[in-house]
This record gives sequence, C-alpha cells and structure tokens, in this order.
Amino acid sequence: MLACVSVLFACSTGALEIEPSRALSIFWGKISGALTGALPPDAAILLGIRLPRVLFAVIAGAGLGVAGAVLQGLFRNPLADPGLIGVSSGAAAGAVITLFFMPFLTAHQGGLGADWVTALGALAGGLISVLLVYKLSTKGGYTSTVNMLLFGIAINTVAGSLIGVFIYSADEARLRSITLWMMGSLASANWRTLFITAGLMTACLFGLLRIAKPLNAFTLGEQQALHLGVPVSKLKRRVIIWATLAVASSVAFSGLIGFIGLVVPHLVRLLAGSDHRVVLPGSALMGASLLVLADAMARITVAPAELPIGLVTSILGAPFLIFLLVKRRGSAPS
Repeated sequence: MLACVSVLFACSTGALEIEPSRALSIFWGKISGALTGALPPDAAILLGIRLPRVLFAVIAGAGLGVAGAVLQGLFRNPLADPGLIGVSSGAAAGAVITLFFMPFLTAHQGGLGADWVTALGALAGGLISVLLVYKLSTKGGYTSTVNMLLFGIAINTVAGSLIGVFIYSADEARLRSITLWMMGSLASANWRTLFITAGLMTACLFGLLRIAKPLNAFTLGEQQALHLGVPVSKLKRRVIIWATLAVASSVAFSGLIGFIGLVVPHLVRLLAGSDHRVVLPGSALMGASLLVLADAMARITVAPAELPIGLVTSILGAPFLIFLLVKRRGSAPS
C-alpha cells in the first residue's frame, strides 16, 4: 500500500502539479486505449517523463533495499551496507574515469548516448571491485567474511584514491559532470533505461529472494548453518553475485545513492521482525517507497530546479544511523 501511495504521490508532484485523480484517469486512458493521438501537455509529461522516472526509482530502491538486507545477514552486522564490499566505490571510480575520458569515449561510442557510456563504466567498475574483493578473500575454496570486510575497506580506499586523482586532474566541465554524478540523480531515467534496468533487477530480486530461508540459518553462524545442511560457500557466492548486480545496476544510471541499503532493512526489522522471508520482500517494498519519496522531495524542494537525490537520502539516512549507533552503545554491556 505504501509503495502504491508513494508512486501516485510522486507522479502527481513536480514543477507541473497533476491532481492524483487526473493522474489515475490518464493511466486508465492509456491502458484502455481511450487516450490516443496527440497527448495533452500534462499527459505527455506524466507518461513520457515522470512515470519512467518514478518506476526507475521503484526498481532501484527495491534493489538497494534487498541488497542491504542480504549483506547484513551475510556479515551478521547491522551496519553492513552495499558499499562495504566495494561495489559503490568501484562503480563511482568506473563512472569518474569514464566521465574524465568522455570526449574520447563519445567519439567511439557506436551509437550509445553519454549516459549509457557512463552507466557501462559504473557497472564495470562495481563488478571489477567486488570480483577483486571476492578473489582476494577466497583461499582453498573458502571465502572468509572477515577478509571480505578487510579487503572491501582496502578496495574502497584504492577506489577513493583513484577518484581523487581524476577529480584533481579534471577541468571545470569534467569536474561538474563528476560531482553531479556522485551526488546522484534520476533525471536520466527514461523508458529505455527503465526496461534494461528492470530486466537486470528482476533476475537479481528473484535470485536474492530465494536465499531467504538459508540466510536465516546463516545468521546463527557458519558452523551451525553447515550442520543444518546449508551450503555456506555457495550461499556466500550467490549473495555476493546477486547483491553486486543489484547495486551496480541500480546506481549505473542514477549515480551514488546512499543509506537506502543501510536504513531500509532496519526499518523492516523494527516493523516485522528478523525473519529474512519477511525482511527481504519487505526491504524491496520499503526501499522502493523511500526512494520514490526521496526523488519526489528532490524535485519539489527547490523547484523548478532539483536537489541531487543522493543528498536527500543522506539527509534522511544520517540521523537514523546516529540513532542506531546511540542505541547500540546504550545496549552494549558495560
């Protein structure tokens, strides 16, 4: 219900206000075939610009929420988020390097737009970073979660250094493009990017939601999970692969979006308990709802301009993180 209300609110809100009843009538007219020919201005804006952007926020938020939930379960750490294993920093490094060489790349892009070239760079950077973390953490067929955390920190540092080097070397135009990408925005979302991202995310969500039951056993500890018949190494590999794809495909076209993967699983656990069979689908719905609302806030706060969505999610998520840390400190044994 929250997701549906969020989508309707976001579709109705923007520089051009559209009444919710009018938005619903436009949707129904399009579905029923009654809305044909030249579209009225509000219908053209809603169907051509606003709806694909809102649906992209639904998909990206769902992916980030579920990825955060499974990684917190894998590491048995409530402060784990997708950036912990290097996917976010790797994607940022890939995008920054791509944007730095954009004049050269766009001359050899083979028909792809600049947004697509940047998205491919971000996707490649995220996948390469996590592959490095996974390979370095695996020895003799066993992948250590502790080593994954340590190597993830190291890869994050390396990626951050690369980003710093290219930002320092960038001219004003490149620097602006890099800064805007790293702040995050859904402005480039359209039907084409939506369909590509939706295809990837459907596969990721299907793969992640299937591991809810073994993930419940894994939270008891690796040895206990092995005794219960859970293939621990296979489970780790599946979590890393699907979570990485979910996060990388979410941020490829939107830039960095923080705190959704950290905050959403906690909200779901507070409302529905810690059973991953509830937490994972709940995180998908909650993540979709929160990112849709965050994007709506980004569009209306300083209208007709818009705030970067990464700033909005950080403003909303940082107080929750502080609350979580204070609560953990209060519950720690003295």
